[in-house]
Amino acid sequence: MKLTQSFRLLAFLFSSVAASASLAQQPVSPRPIAIDDLFDFREVHDAQISPEGQFIAFTVTTSSLKDDKTETRIWMIPAAGGEPVSLTTEGQSSDHPRWSPDGKFLAFLSDRNESKTQLYLLSRQGGEAQRLTELPQDVEDFAWSPDSKKVVLVLRDASQDETEAAARRKEEGEDKDATAKKPKTQRPWVIDRLQYKEDTIGYLDRRRTHLYVFDLGSKSMRQVTSGDYDDTEPAWSPDGKLLAFSSNRSKPDPDINYNSDIWTVAAENKDIGEHVMQLTTNTGEDRSPAWSADGKWIAYTTALDAKLFQYATKHVAISPASGGEAKVLTKAFDRMSTIPRFSPDSKSVYFNADDDGTQNLCSVNIADGKVTRLIGGRLSLESYSISKDGSVAAVLATMERPGELYSLPAGKLTQLTHENDALLAKFKLSKGEYVSFPSKDGTIVHGYLYKPVDYVPGKKYPALLRPHGGPVWAYYAEFQDLGQIYAANGYVVLLPNPRGSTGYGEAFAKAIWADWGNLDYQDDMAMVDYAVAQGIADPDKLGVGGWSYGGISTDFIIGNTNRFKAAISGAGSAEMTSMFGHDQYQRDYILELGPPWENREKWDHVAPFYKVKSIMTPTLFVGGNLDTNVPILGGEQMYQALKILGRETELVVYPDEYHEFKTPSHIKDLYERFLAWYAHYVKADGTPARPVTTKDAKVLKAGS
Repeated sequence: MKLTQSFRLLAFLFSSVAASASLAQQPVSPRPIAIDDLFDFREVHDAQISPEGQFIAFTVTTSSLKDDKTETRIWMIPAAGGEPVSLTTEGQSSDHPRWSPDGKFLAFLSDRNESKTQLYLLSRQGGEAQRLTELPQDVEDFAWSPDSKKVVLVLRDASQDETEAAARRKEEGEDKDATAKKPKTQRPWVIDRLQYKEDTIGYLDRRRTHLYVFDLGSKSMRQVTSGDYDDTEPAWSPDGKLLAFSSNRSKPDPDINYNSDIWTVAAENKDIGEHVMQLTTNTGEDRSPAWSADGKWIAYTTALDAKLFQYATKHVAISPASGGEAKVLTKAFDRMSTIPRFSPDSKSVYFNADDDGTQNLCSVNIADGKVTRLIGGRLSLESYSISKDGSVAAVLATMERPGELYSLPAGKLTQLTHENDALLAKFKLSKGEYVSFPSKDGTIVHGYLYKPVDYVPGKKYPALLRPHGGPVWAYYAEFQDLGQIYAANGYVVLLPNPRGSTGYGEAFAKAIWADWGNLDYQDDMAMVDYAVAQGIADPDKLGVGGWSYGGISTDFIIGNTNRFKAAISGAGSAEMTSMFGHDQYQRDYILELGPPWENREKWDHVAPFYKVKSIMTPTLFVGGNLDTNVPILGGEQMYQALKILGRETELVVYPDEYHEFKTPSHIKDLYERFLAWYAHYVKADGTPARPVTTKDAKVLKAGS
């Protein structure tokens, strides 16, 4: 039987619809992740459980390449699970949510309407946020009083420009652009401090941070500390009478060292700056005070060896709130222990433990010093909080996914948010491995290894070594976005934790004291040798690159060996004496190396610049022009030297960026340059050493 034309058409339509439906039902095959995909991730931070343990507030940060900015909003979710609800408005960043002790309100910080960062209040019942403060300067931090009627603010003394701008704003009204009449010529910076620079701030003057008590009912504010030192990290006593805080009040000048102590002051103190009581006298850093529920003790972090500064292990300690002998609780644990919080019964202290490439939530029993892992395993704890009944909320990341919000009911870890599940389902990701290997002297070293997403056993792949920053820091069991990008582009990725890293004890961390580029270099190379011996990495296709101390390590590495086909040095130092007085580390240098005019040999020993003649590796140097942490000067010096020597090199400087880049388009451009540089020199696949942008492509096409 023949089909009529109309019937044929109808049959064709039915078959087409059926085929389309079938295709729609088929799952989309996961693909390798791309650079643009990174800006679709939603970053969960700052878990804050309500006092009664029923709700959890948290923040979600999103990035937009289109608008070239990031935005943070505050959300809330039932602790028992459910759908999260947005509490703050889209288009206006808000962060640092904190519950009032009565559980009725959330206070938070926001710089809405392009104003200074101010304190806002939200009712848990809903409604618009109410702005509580109208100050000329930023509110840097705050904490609720136990009766929920006051907050203590941390404010830096207002500058003359800030005071004048606030006066103009008041005169012209909030809807006017108060910055329009700002003088085009800025005032000079007048400097008389020893420590006179800090990244993201720039030049420092005598304006200091102090504590102010703000009454929510009367909207009145009273200053309670003063002086030529910074007072931070305030914590109220349970009865609301005292404020504990940390401050470096060393004599004759707090800028000489990293010492800080725990102090208390009466919250109703009427003699500004007077009647402060010093609780700790340790010459190292004592920070992050937290009160016991009975008000008898204050827990805090302490570093016992002042001369080791960042290399020293931070311990959890407690001190009587009325003064007396302190007790260090985690000395035998010998791991970086931070963010201390008393358990509700005051018998133990919770803390974040940096241990073996992880960040775990632990507790230490005050009576016997026994350490227990409340949230353990190969994961990374970003933040946590505890309710009055002992319920825990935490943000945790793993190697497979960025941070999400979790609760811990009855000791069972429960995931509450799934901000990135749908996005992650699109990608074929590399499953990182935590590996161990011997260094040159037999020391066992650890690190994270990522294989290419399409890895085939027995095949060798180009490999990228990425030394970490710090030097006292580590790679952790968390989602490595750049590591995944490299793995998606066919590379083995090596993330070692060499000597100098945290998580392996104080002796391991201080092994590189005044001896950079030696033991850590051997440990980094040991991971490369391990990957080659395993038959994973192609020894003829190796690249290296890192940021901050990772950039310094990169410079050391290529000055000691020519086995790498390409290098990328981000925000690294080079000729160290030129950094003295130019970056923010004058205290570190004096403690670790001594004055350069007295110990030039030590300074030159830790300067990769003097190995530059040996460098044959094509090297890309990158950094931000506003970075005072590790200024672009180091990259400029290395670039200039290699250029004079006739080596393959390039320098890329990003405008208006500090040590940590914030602008999405700059981050995208940076990563694209990384891939192009490695593809050109490591893979040698014909890719141009510079990424071809849309604009570049038009120029190339026009000239062809």
